[in-house]
Amino acid sequence: MTAFFLSNAYISVAQEIKGIVHELESSQRIQSVVVKNLRTAAETKTDAQGNFQIAGDINDLLTFTQIGYEIDTAFIYEGGIQRIYLVRDNKSIVLDEIVVSRLTDSRIAAEIEKAQQEGQVAEASQHQGGLRLSPSRLFGRKGKQARNSLNLLRKEQNNRKVDRLFNNQTILAVVPLTDEELPLFREQFRPELKFIETASPEDLRIYIMDSYSKFKSTKPMK
Repeated sequence: MTAFFLSNAYISVAQEIKGIVHELESSQRIQSVVVKNLRTAAETKTDAQGNFQIAGDINDLLTFTQIGYEIDTAFIYEGGIQRIYLVRDNKSIVLDEIVVSRLTDSRIAAEIEKAQQEGQVAEASQHQGGLRLSPSRLFGRKGKQARNSLNLLRKEQNNRKVDRLFNNQTILAVVPLTDEELPLFREQFRPELKFIETASPEDLRIYIMDSYSKFKSTKPMK
């Protein structure tokens, strides 16, 4: 199994995406990873320090390929330096909040499907028809772990969908926040996915303004 995480993708004025590729468990940098922009078909490789730089823009899809690792796809939707983490092929890891936050969107979708299969408590009966309750899946450690992972994965997936619209640029276009305040504001006032899926730009602007008022009213006075 492989896991990638992209955080704060950096896009320069010259429309280039820069990043560093690490191994998830050891944090060592990995060289010779093939990075490809699916929109432009441009390719590059990470250098001896795991660094890469490739022409691109927000909303581009990048793939990362390396022998011993699964191919994965990353959607670029935010600015900043990329931190990409890989796990060796066929190597199992225990998913927690830190690991889940490092997965790419495509890997999260794959892990959700896997966790759903491993965590389901009923299975089709080949002899009697219908569904049969599986005690081993209901009470077994693997089944419980899969269901816990599924909750974390779904939460992270939903948060990312929200953050694509509730992003730094959108927020700072409406309210003045410092570099220290912005991450805290986003975490405290991240809206529900249902709201984001139906909200108009004006709805989102009003939500940000209302949230900013609450944020300032609860902030300790210096």
